[in-house]
Amino acid sequence: MAYGLYTVFGGSGFLGRHVVQRLAAQGHRVRVAVRRPDLAAFLKPLGHVGQIQIVTVNVRDPESVARAVAGATGVVNLVGILSESGQQKFEKVHVDGAANVARAAAAAGCRSLVHVSAIGADAASEVGYARTKALGEARVREAFPQATILRPSVMFGPEDTFLNRFAGLIKMLPFVPVICGATRFQPVYVGDVAEAAARSLLDPARYGGRTFELGGPAVRTMREILAYVRQEIMSKKELVTIPDALARIQAAVLGLLPRAPLTTDQLRMLQRDNVAAPGSEGLDAFGIEPTPMEAIAPRYLVLYRPKGSFSRPIDTLPSRG
Repeated sequence: MAYGLYTVFGGSGFLGRHVVQRLAAQGHRVRVAVRRPDLAAFLKPLGHVGQIQIVTVNVRDPESVARAVAGATGVVNLVGILSESGQQKFEKVHVDGAANVARAAAAAGCRSLVHVSAIGADAASEVGYARTKALGEARVREAFPQATILRPSVMFGPEDTFLNRFAGLIKMLPFVPVICGATRFQPVYVGDVAEAAARSLLDPARYGGRTFELGGPAVRTMREILAYVRQEIMSKKELVTIPDALARIQAAVLGLLPRAPLTTDQLRMLQRDNVAAPGSEGLDAFGIEPTPMEAIAPRYLVLYRPKGSFSRPIDTLPSRG
């Protein structure tokens, strides 16, 4: 196998660290392009000395993007935001940023480009996140027609802000608030998405020019997910449905905070199912069997139990009789 140099934009993020680890484990050199290199040093031990390079890049700046892809065999763009703040706007990051990366990859003669978008990307959507994700995909295809586009559902894994956030809220609040309880999700393991990204990157002849919707093996409603987390952390707090009208007021108020836990745009996203479209290509196209949530989540949700890993269900304790 020929070894290459691969640039990973957003490589210090939740998905990025898994992509970097897989590429490094296969012997490739990895250039991690991030806005804050000081927060990406933890990636260095994932490879040999000098194998993983960290560079400062802002995807909104075409010149820094061009420097980051110079000499690269392939490129992965994982950069995305869930809410807007300061200079980080959906249009600038998801559309202009994606276009900058794709154009730079084409100009540098890269063999492959993997662009990570999201299930639900829709150019006609009223939701800023979903609309700009779709517009970004179009700009990528325009600049680099053979790019592979991956659309994962919500991802879970040890460092996620999905199940971990729910577990933290359940521990903190007196009851479990259920917003958009009927909305369906198809949670996918971050390691499976990273593996699909790595395979796409290394085999552009097979995966280039295609779009994949990556979901896990089971579809669950928001209420079912919250009930599962509550069970795993051994909580007996009641699930309380929050009416849509009240949820809209909460989102409007919370959206004013510096690091808003919920915005109006995010609430709109939560009101739409997040599952792979019927007939779409998924993890099976990569020969990957989707990992069930039950195989991974208990390993890190155990930290939220009353006594952590020392907690045991009552029916498993030895009898005193």
